[in-house]
Amino acid sequence: MMTQSLNAERVFFKGMTYGWGASRGEYRQPYAMDSLNKLMETGSEWIALSFWTYQENVYSTAISFDYSYTMTDRDIAHAVREAKAKGLKVCLKPVVNSKDGIWRAHIGFPGDEQAVPYWDAWFQSYSSFISHYAELAEELGCEMFCVGCEMVGTEGQSGYWRKLIQQVRTLYSGPIIYNANHGKEHGADWFDEVDYIGISAYYPVGKRPGDSMESMLEGWESQKPKLAALSQAFGKPIVFMEIGCRSAFGCSTMPWDFTHVELPYHEEEQANFYESALRAFWNEPWFSGFFWWDWSVKLYAPEEAPVNRGFDIYGKKAGEVLQSYYRGKETSIQISPI
Repeated sequence: MMTQSLNAERVFFKGMTYGWGASRGEYRQPYAMDSLNKLMETGSEWIALSFWTYQENVYSTAISFDYSYTMTDRDIAHAVREAKAKGLKVCLKPVVNSKDGIWRAHIGFPGDEQAVPYWDAWFQSYSSFISHYAELAEELGCEMFCVGCEMVGTEGQSGYWRKLIQQVRTLYSGPIIYNANHGKEHGADWFDEVDYIGISAYYPVGKRPGDSMESMLEGWESQKPKLAALSQAFGKPIVFMEIGCRSAFGCSTMPWDFTHVELPYHEEEQANFYESALRAFWNEPWFSGFFWWDWSVKLYAPEEAPVNRGFDIYGKKAGEVLQSYYRGKETSIQISPI
């Protein structure tokens, strides 16, 4: 059983996503440990250890454990133990992707009553998948567990989700979070079941490529009322379970983008995105922190930072911005249950 539970106490997450995109065995490589050490220099106190397995397509009812690509339990256990040995807390975040390349938000089945057998089968498979990692999170002492990520097409199936979360609570004793997608965060009526409402906060706050921090701050301010209302409606804190943008020109207008590899390098725009988000939400009483997307298991060399146009912030201005908050600023809000 876990040695520590956060159910009774709200925390502020100074976090970073780690582990995504890695291949089987990479968590156990020396460069992965070097990457974790460099992650700690940002002042991060948490990681969301995020990895995936596949279902064949968005209409499949079966989720497989194919260890030709899925991280093994040995990989995960090693990463968790190394992170905790360095003083980091861990949110375990298993994800299901669709092997056909269609975004997981489209997993689901058309129709009403005729779709029930398919929903039954899919949630049975998904429950087995999530239960496996809930048990592992408990055994490894992970301080939080994520039960789903951006599964928009499934979120209307309230009864299944409630049953799933209740099942997870019999296996895992820590706090539970669900990761909704920006723009769809009001699509579920079962957020009373979780401890934190997570959001992939890829809001397009940039009005134009190369936009200023002040302009982006206005964009964040326009998002606040609906996020505060969501927190109030369920009595749960909001966490940006994913947030970030690439260091590429125009990415603040489409922070989710990873496909436009032709865009020129622009670390100032990425830094402005970071600064505006941190400034906007740092002391909101209904807000409980960030897990930035993302920190690679295998980092580029320091001299490659000025040409790297990915989400990583190692060696970039956004990294300096984050460190100034994570290491240099305390939240002034009262950290207590909402």
